[in-house]
Amino acid sequence: MKTASSMVALTIAGIAVLYGAHAAQSERAFENVSVLRAQKIELVDARGVTRARLSTEQSGEVVLRLIAANGELRVKLGAADDGSGLLLANSATEPGVHVLAQGRTATLKLKAGESERVLEP
Repeated sequence: MKTASSMVALTIAGIAVLYGAHAAQSERAFENVSVLRAQKIELVDARGVTRARLSTEQSGEVVLRLIAANGELRVKLGAADDGSGLLLANSATEPGVHVLAQGRTATLKLKAGESERVLEP
């Protein structure tokens, strides 16, 4: 679980750095803004390709998706009323690591090819 927590922390730190770099470039556009409110925020690369998306789903869940340059989902982090989850996808866009904390339960699934291991308390 420590590895999953570290990955979440690194993901959030990376987004903060990217946001800071972008904010520095467009500082004038936000000089007098104390709060930025949106239903969806997208981070795009130099080609205009969406690389990250932070959104609120119709279900009420808030989801952060990190997307590879080829458009494939690599990381999904979600928070809902009943818990949260983290998915790390491999090059075939299959879940390699899937961490769920729902209600009073928690599950960690690790998968490589046909081999899968599930850890539960």
